[in-house]
Amino acid sequence: MKVSFEGKVLAVKARIRLIRSFDQIPTHQYQGYILVMKGRAGEVERDFRVAIGPKAHEKHQFRIGDLVSGKGVPVSDPNTEWGEFYKISGLKLLERGSGPDNAPPGPEGGIAPALEVYRANSHRRLDRQTWEKQCFACPWGLDMVTEIIIDQWNSWKKKWRFETHCYGPKDCPKYNPGKPYRVPGRAAGMVYVDDDVERAAGQGDSEHD
Repeated sequence: MKVSFEGKVLAVKARIRLIRSFDQIPTHQYQGYILVMKGRAGEVERDFRVAIGPKAHEKHQFRIGDLVSGKGVPVSDPNTEWGEFYKISGLKLLERGSGPDNAPPGPEGGIAPALEVYRANSHRRLDRQTWEKQCFACPWGLDMVTEIIIDQWNSWKKKWRFETHCYGPKDCPKYNPGKPYRVPGRAAGMVYVDDDVERAAGQGDSEHD
């Protein structure tokens, strides 16, 4: 059953899934974008998140303050999606926000870039409290669904969690990496500490669309 929604955009984030397998360099699924909104979802006034495709963002170039409406399906498992609604139909930009049309992404908002830019930049871990207090409006700062394959020979054994990461410029004064992420392995006590060394050394950002 689809739910009707209408509200103002509070932030625009890329929708990227991170896939981990112990000590392997993470891979990614570049899925689209998330509109963080405040307004009405169904019959309730509240904050909510809507997952949209790359083409929709390319067409409308959503930004903070836009008034948007549409219909979406509630996600089946909130542990595997940061968005609350997806499979969106009837998406409409009802009113444009006051921000400039060409504002670059930054801590105050701006236009989220194409997914190819996120892929080229790669990610660095981002302290969650910093994300909440300093980076919530920034298109570069993401709260990413993370799929952890516990046993690469039995890929159905997996866990899910959310990790905060930054895709923005390395000289951002608000950036705080926080503690490295710990990735469990297939045996009790097996833990890999991901301190971003491989990506910082320029060994690449693996992709999986």
